[in-house]
Amino acid sequence: MKHTQEKRHFYEAIREADLCTIHELQQRSSRYMALRTGTFLTMVFAFAAGYDGHPAGTVLGLLLLIFFLLLVRQHNRLRQQQQLLACHLDATSSYIDRFTGKWKDFNDNGASFHRADRPQETDLHIFGPASLYQYLSCARTQRGRQRLARSLATSPPAPAKILARQQAVAELIDHPRFCLNLMARAAMLAKGHDTTSLLAEIEKEPPSGSHSIVRYRTAWILPVLTLISLLLASFDVVSWSLPGLLTGLQFLLTMLFHRHNQEVLAPLADLTHELHHYEALFRELEQADFASTTLSGLQQRLRTGGASQSLRRLARLADCVSLDHNLFFFVLANTLLLWDCHMAVQLSRWRDDAASNLREWIDIWSEMETLLSLATIGHTRTTWVFPQLAAGSPSLRARSLSALLLPEEKAVPNDARLAAGTHIITGSNMSGKTTYMRTLASAAVLAYAGAPVCAAEFTLSPLHIFTSIQVNDDLSQGISTFYAELLRIKQMVEFSRQEQPMLICIDEIFKGTNSADRIIGAQEAIRHLTRAWCITLVTTHDFELCDLNSPNEIPVTNCHFEEYYEDDKIRFDYKLKPGRCQTTNAQYLLRMAGIITDEHATGN
Repeated sequence: MKHTQEKRHFYEAIREADLCTIHELQQRSSRYMALRTGTFLTMVFAFAAGYDGHPAGTVLGLLLLIFFLLLVRQHNRLRQQQQLLACHLDATSSYIDRFTGKWKDFNDNGASFHRADRPQETDLHIFGPASLYQYLSCARTQRGRQRLARSLATSPPAPAKILARQQAVAELIDHPRFCLNLMARAAMLAKGHDTTSLLAEIEKEPPSGSHSIVRYRTAWILPVLTLISLLLASFDVVSWSLPGLLTGLQFLLTMLFHRHNQEVLAPLADLTHELHHYEALFRELEQADFASTTLSGLQQRLRTGGASQSLRRLARLADCVSLDHNLFFFVLANTLLLWDCHMAVQLSRWRDDAASNLREWIDIWSEMETLLSLATIGHTRTTWVFPQLAAGSPSLRARSLSALLLPEEKAVPNDARLAAGTHIITGSNMSGKTTYMRTLASAAVLAYAGAPVCAAEFTLSPLHIFTSIQVNDDLSQGISTFYAELLRIKQMVEFSRQEQPMLICIDEIFKGTNSADRIIGAQEAIRHLTRAWCITLVTTHDFELCDLNSPNEIPVTNCHFEEYYEDDKIRFDYKLKPGRCQTTNAQYLLRMAGIITDEHATGN
């Protein structure tokens, strides 16, 4: 797997560069801290000298104060660089984890998106531990996670949507560094950051009169008059009672409008940092050089609405509102400037200008998170291809298809050439029957999401995916394993009556009952599911099913997996072969486990 190693080395080289840069920034940060400390102490002594009657000390102290503030500003910028670089390192490490298998330890496995009424999600490991979602997900926000989960559907969307996503994902695969930069900026957001409440607050009708002309003019006129009166009073032009009266009036107005202002400013509560991060993300997208129609279209929608500029305005406004958390600032700013009234007016004007676009911008980023997630296959696998969509009768064709959830160097690729009909798959235990079905169906799920699949070639028509693989009983409902499987197959039969194209995967059909009933029931179920619009895969150990005749001229074919023995050990090549299986390995495995002896096996 030479190419796999090359991809891994690409990300390892980036990680090493990040670590070196982080070390350099830490050293710079230490120097800034030492310089800040020295400047502050020198400034204190300079002001002390000025207090003792040395004017040069006061001048020096002021210069040092300015220098200290500049140092603080630069140091804060350096810390932001350190934080962003740490996020970049985490994003790079997450790609490396997909090569080493540590992706199974990712915190977000999407288990919360699993629905009990969609058993395919369990059968195909779409959500939960060691799932497709866990491998793919680069989504940081709640809306991005939800959109990615919706994209991993077992029913096909419109072909145009699939092709549009393929186009975007293909371009992202060609620019791994750009993807890393986006993921690093997104990682500045809190995990699972949810904008639902923000959108609800922004989009709901604001309190009446929140930016009336009277309030707008008052927010400017009174503070201007107050400051002028203070200036005049300091030169004894007017009495100090005038600025005292005006400041008292402004504080009274602040208290009068306090509740109303808080209702208007509620959307900005505790969102200062998040808004700055969204602004940076939108700026990255607006400045990118996209070639695909899909990504260019998303970019144009951001540019047309001025997303980054509008978010910058909102973020700065949130910064100003957050200053109110300091009681001293609240009293001083509102007494002199009617601060809250002015902020409420500014937010109301922003809502008039941009609020209607905010949901669209957030949705664009959630779509980008989905596209970044789907692109991870191309970034971390050597063999991959974008599926081609076929029209007409049901079909699924693959060459060198392997499972995404298995390490690439260990996954054994297989071919498939499936059309309408039933395919009975036999084979020894552990020979690969179930994995083969899961791989086919999972690849279809990825294809419908617009992602590449791990194959040299892959073509399929739109198919609704139904599975009965991992079936469990339910004691709380009094449902046995057999009855649970029966309900699943009943659902398949009922859906098939709609004559919509289906991909049906049934593992060890009716394994929960006795052999006589199992064979009779399986024969009848297969006859119901052998239709011109169904591709039906059934694995079984019952060779009697291999002799089924087609009930309606729709073909019933046999294929199998087999084992071989080497150095008195059982081996598997995991390659699908035509025809029915001629061997079994149950007694061999029982003997290996010590459950039966050679004498007992011979006697039988």
